[in-house]
Amino acid sequence: MSDLVLTSFEDGVAVVTINRPEARNAVNRAVADAVAEAIDELDARDDLVVGVITGAGGTFCAGADLKALAAGERSGIPGRGFCGITETPPAKPLIAAVEGYALGGGTELALACDMVVAARTAKFGLPETKRGLIAAGGGLVRLPRKIPYNVALQYALTGDFLGAERGYELGLVNELTAQGEALTGALALARAIAANGPLAVRASKGIVVDSADWPADEVWDRNRAACDPVFASGDAKEGARAFTEKRAPVWGSR
Repeated sequence: MSDLVLTSFEDGVAVVTINRPEARNAVNRAVADAVAEAIDELDARDDLVVGVITGAGGTFCAGADLKALAAGERSGIPGRGFCGITETPPAKPLIAAVEGYALGGGTELALACDMVVAARTAKFGLPETKRGLIAAGGGLVRLPRKIPYNVALQYALTGDFLGAERGYELGLVNELTAQGEALTGALALARAIAANGPLAVRASKGIVVDSADWPADEVWDRNRAACDPVFASGDAKEGARAFTEKRAPVWGSR
């Protein structure tokens, strides 16, 4: 793992930190490779339930590294997208902890996450149109799925900033924190998720994410196919026993 991306793993939570504060955590290929490696580890390890991604030095991510782009270097990975995840988010839940600016690819990275915890002073935005460019990393696809269509179109076409408080009002941001406390807030949310059954958490995310595209005549068959392995698992039995015995469950799948 590169020093450009720091990782920590504790109590079922993976924390991934883009560590280029001198470049406002702009993404080059080395960052993308390291983030992709960390996200693969999140999905592969049975002891990890949820991930948090953030940026060092008070900025989430200023998007693509323009100097690297000018030199012909990509800020994404073919088949995986910007920062290694916008086209292939993890199967497990991922929370963005946003301080400062999340612009361009930074907003697209936050949109690829399942939940967003942001400082009240944070700012999002897709400013590409101001430079004659286009937000090609999923921002134009995901933003209208997160906030009302006409509002998403306004921000996509004007390139204006979207403040965290307005993002909270629109449903883009799950929780607001004081400046400097976004990671703390995201970790509190992550730990609340990590305390639950790992199989149930992963399957629940899968149903929420995938079911929008299920054909109407297949919804309940697909729902059962996703739910049945969870109900048949040792975790389900342990959850019931723990409830009856009034104790915290000890999950066997973690």
